[in-house]
Amino acid sequence: MSVDIYSQAKQACEELCNVAKLKEGSIVVVGCSSSEVAGGTIGKNSNLEVAEQVFKGIYEVLTEKKIYLAAQCCEHLNRAVIVERDAVPYAEIVNVVPQPKAGGSFATTAYKTFKNPVALEEIKADAGLDIGGTLIGMHLKKVAVPVRLSLDHIGNAILLAARTRPKFIGGCRAVYDENM
Repeated sequence: MSVDIYSQAKQACEELCNVAKLKEGSIVVVGCSSSEVAGGTIGKNSNLEVAEQVFKGIYEVLTEKKIYLAAQCCEHLNRAVIVERDAVPYAEIVNVVPQPKAGGSFATTAYKTFKNPVALEEIKADAGLDIGGTLIGMHLKKVAVPVRLSLDHIGNAILLAARTRPKFIGGCRAVYDENM
């Protein structure tokens, strides 16, 4: 199963980056229940090996594109995010180190892998992947747009994706940039 979930995660991330037209320096938030990916119930059986495979697939794509990953922690850490310090040089950090049972295996893997990881209470990401019903919406910019990918699961976990767009303002006489 590990090769399969790695490939699924990589494919989902690649598709999201393309559909969302993400640019270098963008931020993608990912919430991942390794329990759900492995066929269990969210929050019950955190699995580092599964999380590492999902992380590896996503991180490879984002690193190649010079896009930052924000790994959402579980509810025990109030869904804080782990991100590279370079992505948020002026953000107010909080002091926590995620663990598999308090933060989740995906965020733990991110913390151990990143060069200079920091934890934030919130972020405003440009796009996101919700793997297993982790509720990433609080970490997306204001106008989130659902993205349909060719995959709807990673392992046994339901996969949802979103991109964001700037708000439309100005009413009926306004002209909008269709490339945004």
